[in-house]
Amino acid sequence: MTPDDDRPAPFGRALCAMVTPFTESGALDLDGAWRLAERLVSGGCDGLVLSGTTGESPTTTDAEKAALVTAVREAVGDRAALVAGVGTADTRHTVELALAAEKAGADGLLVVAPYYSRPPQDALEAHFCEVADASGLPVMLYDIPGRTGTRIEPDTMVRLAGHPRIVAVKDCSYDLLGTQKVLSRTDLAYYTGCDEQVLALYALGATGYVSTVANVVPGLFRAVLDAFDAGDTGRAALLQRRAVPLVEAMMASGLPGTVTAKALLGALDLPAGPVRAPLRSADRETAAALLAAYGELVADAGQFQA
Repeated sequence: MTPDDDRPAPFGRALCAMVTPFTESGALDLDGAWRLAERLVSGGCDGLVLSGTTGESPTTTDAEKAALVTAVREAVGDRAALVAGVGTADTRHTVELALAAEKAGADGLLVVAPYYSRPPQDALEAHFCEVADASGLPVMLYDIPGRTGTRIEPDTMVRLAGHPRIVAVKDCSYDLLGTQKVLSRTDLAYYTGCDEQVLALYALGATGYVSTVANVVPGLFRAVLDAFDAGDTGRAALLQRRAVPLVEAMMASGLPGTVTAKALLGALDLPAGPVRAPLRSADRETAAALLAAYGELVADAGQFQA
């Protein structure tokens, strides 16, 4: 088996939803962002999503978001695609962030459904089109109704696929049937945003993933995709299953992935720093449990590059 040549990959296939490193005082740590981005790209990521949910976008300023894109672009050059999270609850503000990201050197935009206000589907469609019209950058729609309160319905997604700059989806809908409906009716590149679903969606024709767990094991899910592409589906499934304890510890512990990713990065002496309020950093017991799950996973270093 070889990779599907018809599988669109506008931003690569192995993307990390990168944390935004802060100093101990809570300031933006651009040196840390540089070092973390370099590690992630060297470790197997061919795309980085900046200022997404994992990147604490609700608590970073517009200037910090732009500075982060600039610094990471300098760090990785053209070795990885940079997708800037620009989604807000305000269409006008989202457009402003899109233009700033384009100026700072982003390759694409991640645009989440406007949260809290819960717009109807026609208003949602108009929002995405206005943002896509505002810049020359391709757009990845971010469907995560558990956080936003609003689903991007499959029929809406199909209509949005007609826009020339709406090219991809980060899928956190947990709706396998709806995902397949859109995959079968559009050319949108699908990236799973749920680490436990990487192999399942890839087998159905998704492009790849946007992973929070990749902050600490950047080569893990790339190895899953590589094994599947090589025709070794058994190995792909084994690698996906071996990730379960760490994925559960990081993504299903009751704490946001930002908190657990930063806790584990800190335990590994990698750039991360604290989270910003209202989030609170993980306690020592949680950090120790995360480190134990990580250690168990990477014990067999030959399985993937950690």
